[in-house]
Amino acid sequence: MTIPMTDQKHIMLRVEEKKMESREFATLFFQYALPFAPGQFIMVWIPGIDEKPYTLSYHSDKRFAITIEAKGIFSQKAVTLDKGDLVGIRGPFGKGFDIKPDETVAVVAGGFGMAPLATLVETLNKNTTIIHGAKSKAFLLYPERFNIQRQFCTDDGSFGHKGLVTDLLEKEIASGKHFDCVYTCGPEIMMYHVFTLCEHHHIPCQVSLERYMRCGFGVCGACVCGKQVVCRDGPVFNTDALRQMRDFNTRALLKSGKAVDLTEYFSWRCKS
Repeated sequence: MTIPMTDQKHIMLRVEEKKMESREFATLFFQYALPFAPGQFIMVWIPGIDEKPYTLSYHSDKRFAITIEAKGIFSQKAVTLDKGDLVGIRGPFGKGFDIKPDETVAVVAGGFGMAPLATLVETLNKNTTIIHGAKSKAFLLYPERFNIQRQFCTDDGSFGHKGLVTDLLEKEIASGKHFDCVYTCGPEIMMYHVFTLCEHHHIPCQVSLERYMRCGFGVCGACVCGKQVVCRDGPVFNTDALRQMRDFNTRALLKSGKAVDLTEYFSWRCKS
């Protein structure tokens, strides 16, 4: 059974398997045939708690999974779920990555941003450069998952290069390597610097944005970013859209609808 993309009712599913990726991350697997394109997302409901958007971090014809980082009220509850526990899902929603598997590309992830990029990586060929950064080794997600060589960096130097993902991306470009596209997900300030680096070198870029989402399909307006509605027009945006997006790396809306700068927004999101 599959879920029509226009169906807004929750489908109730039981957790089939739980995998602790590390002490920071848990992955919940569900036995269900869910139509999905890398970069799309679903709304996940924990009865009595709340509903939040998650992309799929694993996907096959018969099952899918979401990976959760325990930060706020919802995610701290989500990582305690185990086999047999019930959750509701809606979706999938949004527009995913524009994938051309035969191109030479770079995938740039910051911390938990590897989760939305994981299913993308599994569609790409081995002529792909993966750059993954995090604040420390403990926050590098799926360090041994892919069959494609990955470059790592950490803020504290606990694993790989000590520094930023843009250091490694710039080094790759300076070496003469040609990229047809760069895909990225992670902290917005990181994605902004990846985007500006790509602009400087005339490389197409696609980013996966996060904003507070209530409906998931563009009605409530909670997730606007400039003139774009992230859940409907994204969450993946290309270079042309980003050039016109004034709120990219500047501000977002709180649950109340108040516009705030990104520092205040993500501080609130981490607690919710």
